[in-house]
Formats: sequence, structure tokens, C-alpha cells
Amino acid sequence: MTTDTIATIGHTLVQHGQLSDRIYVMHLSPADLPGILDDLDGLAQREDYSKIFAKVPASALSLFIARGYIVEARVPRFFRGREDGCFAAKFFDVERRREKADSAAVLGAVRAKGGERRPVALPPGWTYSMATEDDVDDLAALYREIFATYPFPIGDPGYLRETMAGDYRYFIVRAADGRIAAASSAEIYRQDENVEMTDFAVHPDFRGRNLSALLLSRMEEEMRAAGMKTAFTIARALSYSINITFARAGYAWAGTLVNNTNICGGFESMNVWYRALDG
Repeated sequence: MTTDTIATIGHTLVQHGQLSDRIYVMHLSPADLPGILDDLDGLAQREDYSKIFAKVPASALSLFIARGYIVEARVPRFFRGREDGCFAAKFFDVERRREKADSAAVLGAVRAKGGERRPVALPPGWTYSMATEDDVDDLAALYREIFATYPFPIGDPGYLRETMAGDYRYFIVRAADGRIAAASSAEIYRQDENVEMTDFAVHPDFRGRNLSALLLSRMEEEMRAAGMKTAFTIARALSYSINITFARAGYAWAGTLVNNTNICGGFESMNVWYRALDG
């Protein structure tokens, strides 16, 4: 499973690489402004990347707009439950900016069914738990089976152990036979008081049971208890199943990131969904 690189520029956390042909500013340190904008442009030009996208506080957005960024998504009260957050993008290739698939059709279908959360119960003998180091080999194997390509190395047990020791929490549902039937993760941004609900995967043998919805509901409980104020996800825009999971759970659509991520073997646009956890 090929992935990109996570690095820091100043105090700003970024991911970049040829797999997704982009730079992703995962956590922007305001102290690095405005110089970080030159650094990002320089990196993109040296590596010939065709896109930069960044999570930007509304108070800093004008600096990005002045440098050619556009807003692809906006989340109210994204930072610390107070300041709006914008997913700002800068394109270096006109083709990268052109939407090639009809993601709007999927979005329209799922938004029509928004808020229809359905209770989900596990069958007898099944279990839900937060994953531990004892689970990482099985968890990595599931991710390798589901994702031909992925922007983060979740198919590597070493990566799972490393992130598990930090601000990632992985969650699993095991079937009665002991196999991992479904998994997900919460990527916690403590300084921003928000959390990305991500890395959802359901084994083909266990699809159709609403296991992602169960995981999401349990994750929200855990993250609310941890003091997170906003939950969000960056979901494959052409995947009806993952988008309907968030729409039915009461998440609001914030925007679409065009041709954003190399996942499941090709480039795809991604929908941003969000929900307040403190309301």
C-alpha cells in the first residue's frame, strides 16, 4: 500500500507526496504565517504537485485567498468550537480542478435521506471495542484487503501502533468467529478541539449490516467524552454507503474537495461532512 509522507514545516503539520500529487496542510500553526505560504508554493513547485489543500481558520483565510486559493468547504465553529474552518485549495493544473465524475448525483441522493439515523445492534457473540496493539495485525490486514491505495499507511501494523500511541483511536467490531468485521478511527486534533472520523472499512463478508453507522455512533460518544467539540469526515464523494452513513447520522455537508485523494486505486473527489458534538 503506497502512501505519502507526513512532515513538519516550521510548526505546521503537512502530508505530501506523489501518490495523491498534493500537499495537505493537516494542522496550520498561525505562528508560521505568512511565510508558510511561500514554503508551500516552493514545495509544490519543486515536487511538481498539482494541488495544495489546507484546513484554515477563517481569520487567516484572506492570506490564502490573496495567494490564489479557493474555498472548497467551510465548517462552522471548526476550531475550538468558536472559529469557522475552511478547506482552502490551490490548483497548479487546470485538469486537476475539473470534476470528472458525477459526485453531485450521489450527494443529492444521500442528502434527501439525511437525519434518518437507524438504531443498530450487534448480533449475539459480536463485540465492539477500542483497538489495542493486540489487534493491529488483523486491523492492518483488513485495511490492505479493502484499499488498493490509501493516503496514509493504515495497512502497516507499525504505523497503526505508532499512531495508536498518539492521538489516534481505532475502533473495531469483531464477528462471532473472531474476525474483524468493520473498523474505523478517530484522528484527534486536541489543540483544535475537533476530530476526524475516518478509516472506515467493512469486510466484504459482513456488509449490509450498518456496521459503519454503529461505529460512528459509538465513536461520537467516545469523542464527546474526550471534550471534542466538532466531528468531521472527508469521505469519498462517489461512495453512496459512506456518505449516507454520515447524512443519516445528522452530519451536514460542508463542500466537495475536487480530485483530492488517491484512494482505492485512483483519484477521487471527497465530501466534507461535519457535526457539532457539544450542542
